Amino acid sequence: MADAPTLSVTLLGAGQEVGRSCCVLQYRGRTIVCDAGVHPAYSGMASLPFIDELDWSTVDAILITHFHLDHAAALTYITEKTNFRDGKGKVYMTHPTKAVHKFMMQDYVRMGSSSSDALFSPLDMTMSLASIIPVSAHQLITVCPGVSFTPYHAGHVLGACMYLIDIAGLKILYTGDYSREEDRHLVKAELPPIRPDVLIVESTYGVQSLEGREEKEQRFTSLVHAIIKRGGHVLLPTFALGRAQELLLVLDDYWKAHPDLHNVPIYYASSLARKCMAVYQTYIHTMNSNIRTRFAKRDNPFVFKYISHVPQTRGWEKKIAEGPPCVVLASPGFMQTGPSRELFEYWAPDSRNGLVITGYSIEGTLARDIMNEPEDFIGLKGNTISRKISVDYISFSAHVDYSQNSEFIEAVKAQHVVLVHGEQNAMARLRGAMASRYKERDEDVKIHMPRNLETLNLSFRGERVAKAIGTLADKPPQANDVLSGLLVAKDYSYTLLDPRDLRDFAGLSTCTMTQRQKIVLGVRWDLVRWHLEGMFGSVEEGLDKDGVPTMRVMGSVDVKQTHDHELTLEWESSASNDMIADSTLALITGIDKSPASVKLTTQSHSHSHSHVHPHADVENASPFLRIQRLVMFLEAHFGKVELHMPDTADEADHEQGEESHDPWLIVRLDEADAQINLLTLEVTSSNEPLRKRVEAVLDMAITTVSSLAESFTSGAPEEEEVLDKTKLPAVDTKELDKEDENSKVTVKSEGEENNGDADSDDSDDGGLLQVHN
Repeated sequence: MADAPTLSVTLLGAGQEVGRSCCVLQYRGRTIVCDAGVHPAYSGMASLPFIDELDWSTVDAILITHFHLDHAAALTYITEKTNFRDGKGKVYMTHPTKAVHKFMMQDYVRMGSSSSDALFSPLDMTMSLASIIPVSAHQLITVCPGVSFTPYHAGHVLGACMYLIDIAGLKILYTGDYSREEDRHLVKAELPPIRPDVLIVESTYGVQSLEGREEKEQRFTSLVHAIIKRGGHVLLPTFALGRAQELLLVLDDYWKAHPDLHNVPIYYASSLARKCMAVYQTYIHTMNSNIRTRFAKRDNPFVFKYISHVPQTRGWEKKIAEGPPCVVLASPGFMQTGPSRELFEYWAPDSRNGLVITGYSIEGTLARDIMNEPEDFIGLKGNTISRKISVDYISFSAHVDYSQNSEFIEAVKAQHVVLVHGEQNAMARLRGAMASRYKERDEDVKIHMPRNLETLNLSFRGERVAKAIGTLADKPPQANDVLSGLLVAKDYSYTLLDPRDLRDFAGLSTCTMTQRQKIVLGVRWDLVRWHLEGMFGSVEEGLDKDGVPTMRVMGSVDVKQTHDHELTLEWESSASNDMIADSTLALITGIDKSPASVKLTTQSHSHSHSHVHPHADVENASPFLRIQRLVMFLEAHFGKVELHMPDTADEADHEQGEESHDPWLIVRLDEADAQINLLTLEVTSSNEPLRKRVEAVLDMAITTVSSLAESFTSGAPEEEEVLDKTKLPAVDTKELDKEDENSKVTVKSEGEENNGDADSDDSDDGGLLQVHN
């Protein structure tokens, strides 16, 4: 799972249906639930999501997008009737959503208290409300280690938001219901600035396109005016909050512009809406610029001049139904029960009256059935009622249509798109349309439409991104730059910083650990040195601050002769120093078993001289010897190699400022040749393949002829140390002159007899190195 972590998406509701939204996200041991609603077409337990399919004690957070019942009404049941409180889960929603949710749930409990299938009590609702944590738009909330989210405006209704969720670095955008069209009081949905890995988006309208706001407002007001003129009543079934406020703003402005309608009352039949109107006036700052500007001028747009609330007396529906023409906004929008259903049954037999469906109607509700204009329908009392009332549909539903939804999906640029909150046929058409658009552009985007309880598993590459901060971030890196520092991991996020910045940025401090290892060994000190030089090339020998004989290996590990037949290894612990110490320890402990040691110490003789290991670095070794070793390696690959030296005249020209002539080697292969500058070790050739081949062999040669001590530098590298090849000592031409006072010599490879003189032109030179002026 570490290589290919999997995100599990399980819909407990709103999978190929509209209603009881509930989406479960599980990733790296964390569980997030988005929305917890009921299905408006059902009642009691049947209206709930499939809550038995989840162990609610494992949930880390429940995120509610907005206050509509199909997204939030099951929250109380989950928090109070399941084992949710046995865990550490928290519930979040925006401030306006929590304020309105309180009134919505009070009304929901009141409506359900009279039935036998009530889901919870008023006390349960109060306890649930107390556990809700309100958040603000654009506020980054950390739920627990590795889990955070940010709410963004979603339009739709007051306080609605979409959540950008981050679980262990995986980003998921859950839109809930959203609208990309700015209306009279709400801002349109935002496009989050961060690209998510997964987009979970509503598909309510599928591929259906809706008319623009101005066109539908003009058609709506003209239709209402026409019904009034023919002496009829206008019924507008709406939910108490959301689209109702938008319709009230439209009607109030239209009545203001038409004096002939001033005597026609507009009733808002919802005590819940009257309570919540104070919430709307409180959260003016979350609405669009039009509302904020009017409010700043002391023109409260939610104080309506031509709209009044119905009298709260028994039988008011019948009085209004039998009265003069009027317009009534009544809830609920689906006309299952309540004032909208009662008024519809009163007005349905009269052809002068008109019903205007202004929102999305869910399958199985009366509002959806009436849109097919049946001749009659069954009333609440079981009686058959004739339908002669006109039925019109003008969608003020604050959901995205196909053009808005497809544009948003493409702009988000998620790798996976999960469609929810849509009927199966509409959802399938949307998936087909989006798949065709992506195929035309040759983009690999996966579109999914899971059913309820169908777990969708999405795998992602285990890529990790570290953020460089502090000193490392002072200088912007260039392409192919290598950054070195400490990698600090916290809550699945990674930070790269300089060790000196550890205290400032991480609250931690650094220390140096010195390690010591004692060894009992029955061999002489000089034999230990002989083996160390053979392995590492050279060692530094001297006394430490306490006067103890010490050899320093590769500038990092000290080998001390603390007592007779006892050595102590001492070093500052680090990844590289530990490796050097391990190899040193292994070498020393094997000295007494080494055949070379036996051979070296078998015969007794005086020690007026020192033994030099054949692989040790020779002190004060001449540059000519270094070049000879380098040439041996090159000859093994290319054959004859020539060394050219600058003459005295060249040096005089150099002193006068003219172009210098450095010592260089010539490598010939077939008809091409390459030159190696012995001061800069740069390779030049008119033959590009040969130049690259010589460069590769030269790199290997330098690594081969140099000892570990020459090739390795302990600790952080200095800025001037660029390439390993620069550690090869530069050639001093004066030193080379000392090797050959006649400026013309012939040097043969090791182990070969010199059978020719310096001027020999024999083609088979036996690996001779020719030096020319």
